[in-house]
Amino acid sequence: MIPVNIIKKYCPEGSNAFRILVEHSFAVADKALYIAGLHPEMALDRAFIYEAAMLHDIGIVKTDAPEIYCFGSFPYICHGYLGSEILAAEGFSRHAFVCERHTGTGISLEEIESKNLPLPHREMRPVSLEEQLICFADKFYSKTNLEKEKKPDKIRNGLQKYGEGAVEQFDAWLKLFLG
Repeated sequence: MIPVNIIKKYCPEGSNAFRILVEHSFAVADKALYIAGLHPEMALDRAFIYEAAMLHDIGIVKTDAPEIYCFGSFPYICHGYLGSEILAAEGFSRHAFVCERHTGTGISLEEIESKNLPLPHREMRPVSLEEQLICFADKFYSKTNLEKEKKPDKIRNGLQKYGEGAVEQFDAWLKLFLG
């Protein structure tokens, strides 16, 4: 199982961070694959969805997020591009895009610049249907409350702090993927 082997390479197996990362990633992968199964007409790459969903948060290991047992030196918002760098170095460039583009409902270059976010200056919004689906499925699960799937209203409320565009994008995905 390639995704778990990559996770083990960067996050010590048996650690709390490993447990959180793997449990969260399995939940996101299960949700994404369930939704993909609802849409055979989209011809989604299910093997890629599984792998990329399992690896989408690998960058947390380099962040300072003690609540999830990560003690790196970067702000949490950086976990997407940091994970992208890890996966690109491992030869998983397509998967790397999922890492980079899954934060919130994606982060635009304009938002990065206007808010002076500590991120590379480039578009970081999901493009392919698979990227969008994983980003959408990720919104249903927190790494601090692993057992509970969030309801859409709670997700919307959480996205409000990122602006109306984030909520509108979530609602568009809700309609696209869950009708």
